[in-house]
Amino acid sequence: MNTDCRSTTDLPISLATAMAECYPNEMGSPVPPIYQTSLFTFKSYDELVSRFREEIDHPFYSRIDNPTVREFERLFAKAEGADCAAGFASGIAAVAGAILSVVKQSDRIICVRNIYPDTYRLLERVMTAFGVTTTYHSAAELENNPSIYDGVKLVVLESPVSVTFDVVDITKVVAHAKAHGAKTMIDNSWATPVNQLPLRHGIDLVVHSASKYISGHSDTVAGVVSGSHAAMQTVINTIVPLFGAKLGPLDAWLLVRGLRTLDLRMERHGKSAALIAERLANHALIQKVNFAKAGSTPTLHGSSGLLSFELSEKGDIRSFCNAFEIVRLGVSWGGFETIMFPTKAGLQQKSERNSLDEFGVSENLVRLSVGLENVEELWADIAQALSKSRL
Repeated sequence: MNTDCRSTTDLPISLATAMAECYPNEMGSPVPPIYQTSLFTFKSYDELVSRFREEIDHPFYSRIDNPTVREFERLFAKAEGADCAAGFASGIAAVAGAILSVVKQSDRIICVRNIYPDTYRLLERVMTAFGVTTTYHSAAELENNPSIYDGVKLVVLESPVSVTFDVVDITKVVAHAKAHGAKTMIDNSWATPVNQLPLRHGIDLVVHSASKYISGHSDTVAGVVSGSHAAMQTVINTIVPLFGAKLGPLDAWLLVRGLRTLDLRMERHGKSAALIAERLANHALIQKVNFAKAGSTPTLHGSSGLLSFELSEKGDIRSFCNAFEIVRLGVSWGGFETIMFPTKAGLQQKSERNSLDEFGVSENLVRLSVGLENVEELWADIAQALSKSRL
């Protein structure tokens, strides 16, 4: 009996089918085991020496390598169309790992405006200490102004970007970057491999906050970086073993579970969000809706459940937030549950000026992560909250 359930067919395989592959094992289990261990032992001195000489492929310490983590990385690389992937303990650890694998002291970075707030803080608080400078540019500048790429080492992108969900034509950015010898990286958390495959369009490194849609269950904090063997060499050989931010086996196991249903979940998220965005756009208390649709750029083939909208001056943010019965307030997104985040709350952050301040995000803006609930029940909750917010 064949107990190896990995696909061996030469036929074209969809993402959903590829993610249904199971871990090869003698018992025929469709689910990989959790190797919840800090280290791996060896049968002999000679076997241990062979591992240090890299003559055998045997894990020896989970900070560097773990079979459960390896299985997630293998599946994710397949989903992203990458040669390889590296799992991290958080999304921002993955962002930091990707950036630090490319830049060195005194290098220059250009970054899209409205980048994820903690990426902005990383660039402004950490990278500046090493003499790395960053300038921020609109999508139009990145697409149409080649001169901004002069002397740049790395281009940092999101598309769509955080909170406002402006899109960037990454094919144009890649062309400018390559012409100037710059590397490119993109945070693809919004789109996921279901809706956008940046490596196919020349991006060097793709980053995900796997805590979001890759997990899909709001029970994991994780990140992942993927790319070609050449682009990932420093990430795998230096960043992973020496920065101590490796993904753990239990989180990796949960992410494998998330990948199994990613395609199906993204379809539901996208359809529900599109309906809610349309209804919000026609509501008297809504001034503007930001929702990236399939075809917004040549590389974007679908929508996720993440959108934002601005209340008009006739609506009160605090009353709106406090009126919900199904929708919840929170700072993350991408799970089964619908989560709302008012930027007015984020603008109250005491410790430092953040990206919401820097890029002039309206205090009437609300980010909505549409979950997997019944969409009509969700809309009823949003509609009643809007009615209670009227001044």
